[in-house]
Amino acid sequence: MRTHAASSDHAGQSGGSSSLDPLDGLRSPDGPCCDVFLTGTVFLDIIFTGLDRAPVRGTESWARGMGSSPGGVANMATALARLGLRTSLAAAFGDDHYGEYCWDALAQGEGIDLGMSRTVPGWHSPVTVSMAYEGERTMVSHGHEAPPPAGPGPFPQCPPRARGAIAALAPGRSEEWIAAAARSGAKVFADVGWDDTGRWDLAGLTDLEHCEAFLPNAEEAMRYTRTDCPRAAARALAEKVPVAVVTLGVEGAYAVDGSTGETAQVPAIAVEALDPTGAGDVFVAGFVTGTLAGWPLADRLAFAGLTAALSVQEFGGSLSAPGWWEIAAWWRQVQACDAPDPQALRRYAFLEGLLPAAGRPWPLRRAVPTIGFRTPA
Repeated sequence: MRTHAASSDHAGQSGGSSSLDPLDGLRSPDGPCCDVFLTGTVFLDIIFTGLDRAPVRGTESWARGMGSSPGGVANMATALARLGLRTSLAAAFGDDHYGEYCWDALAQGEGIDLGMSRTVPGWHSPVTVSMAYEGERTMVSHGHEAPPPAGPGPFPQCPPRARGAIAALAPGRSEEWIAAAARSGAKVFADVGWDDTGRWDLAGLTDLEHCEAFLPNAEEAMRYTRTDCPRAAARALAEKVPVAVVTLGVEGAYAVDGSTGETAQVPAIAVEALDPTGAGDVFVAGFVTGTLAGWPLADRLAFAGLTAALSVQEFGGSLSAPGWWEIAAWWRQVQACDAPDPQALRRYAFLEGLLPAAGRPWPLRRAVPTIGFRTPA
């Protein structure tokens, strides 16, 4: 039979086995069974690392590292699940081996609810090949849009009742499920991609009115607000959405709470980056976790930055998402080093009462799965 096990010399499992529930004190019998709902396209990601330079035309390059994992929206879903949030994903999966692998990895490996997802007969899974080198990445993707459902089922116009939802906004496009999620009481967190039209019209992001928080990067935020400063852009966006968060790359992130006027800026954690794939998704997952748990704005921002920093030290999108064990190991390492960083000790002291007990050494080595080993039944 096919399994999706990792090679035995790698340790460090996250995902559905997380023993920490950040919302434990907030749960009630009549509360939503789902913490976060999201929808999108799942890719099969094949990641090459250890390249000394960009591939050169007409030559063959050998990578020192390689992994495979579900990608696309699966990066975000995995990051949420590894932080202990009950995550529901609505997505189409191909009925090929790639689709089966991605489904099993998410449902069985990460504990993600795929009850609103579907397998599409005759549709092959989208694939992305990612090459990481010189702190950047180059990707080549192939896929076709999944055909719509044959019947009037719930996918995905009627999302489950959830505490939060994550949406990818696009200019000139409105998604009914976003409004439905907001009406049912979900806090909607939104990011946005590059506007290929070049118009950068904030009014074209019509679903922004349903959102609790908007998390663009600095370049996107400045273009949408016609400002030349990321902080000014965040203040302008906070007039449109309750919380505006602008990521600043190596400078960290800046946030404005439009309802209270509170601002927060947290610097990035200096790390040796291996692969930035999925770091933005991990940042959003960290911010969502802190928001649903009711943390102060600065703590949410710091936690999001920390989880993103931990992720870039590993390769792959969903492969790199940290769980609570990795966060705890990092915190113990910061406290135990010969010359601890006083600023880090103060900024992340809020973790002390949250983290699981010691049990794993630093640094951790995560499992590196293949498409599936074949073993005797």
